[in-house]
Amino acid sequence: MRRRMTAEWMAGSFALALAIVIAFRLGADPGARVSGALRATARWSFTLFWLATVGRALVTLLGERFQALAARARDLGLSYASAHFVHLGLVVWIYYYAIVHGTKEPSSNTPIFFFFCIAVFWTYLIALLSFKPFAAKLNARTCRILRTIGVEYIALAFFVDFFKSPFQGGFAHIASYAPFAVLSVAGPLLRLAAAGKRLTELRRLPVSARLESPGSGAVHAPEGGAFH
Repeated sequence: MRRRMTAEWMAGSFALALAIVIAFRLGADPGARVSGALRATARWSFTLFWLATVGRALVTLLGERFQALAARARDLGLSYASAHFVHLGLVVWIYYYAIVHGTKEPSSNTPIFFFFCIAVFWTYLIALLSFKPFAAKLNARTCRILRTIGVEYIALAFFVDFFKSPFQGGFAHIASYAPFAVLSVAGPLLRLAAAGKRLTELRRLPVSARLESPGSGAVHAPEGGAFH
């Protein structure tokens, strides 16, 4: 039942991303179809990623009212990975169109290009690690470390994307990006604050209780829950 629900979430997220592309294709001006769809699908991907990675932090900081969100971390994370395929498809289309039609090809040898490629790598590595057969090939500590690094790297990639040119394009551009820019900063801060709170609580425990605490001797996964 749970597997079916996860698959439905993934399919729904992918379908919505695809619907965004179709909406821009049918309703936007010719010069804004691809660029508009690219921005909109990136925001949809980010929304899913953000929700997937802050749930447990919110539980730690604000209480059990956010437990339902934390419990869906894996579903939301895999939905993000699924929806992001549509965004990546648009990127591939831009390069394909440029090559076929001989237009100015986007640069693929700049540091920023490789920076975002690494974020894509982390996205699908973490997604794979959310499945037990893949995670079982690594020990729990290694999985936690990889998930922590991956989530924060992806968060950094979204942060860079939203702050590339924050004051260009007028008020409408700023207003459309501002909420996502704020969330891209809030996510890591929430996870950091929650990790600090848990560490403080752990230090208050007797030594014997610390040793019995899950993960007390290992690096924890990010407080938001990394697709698991």
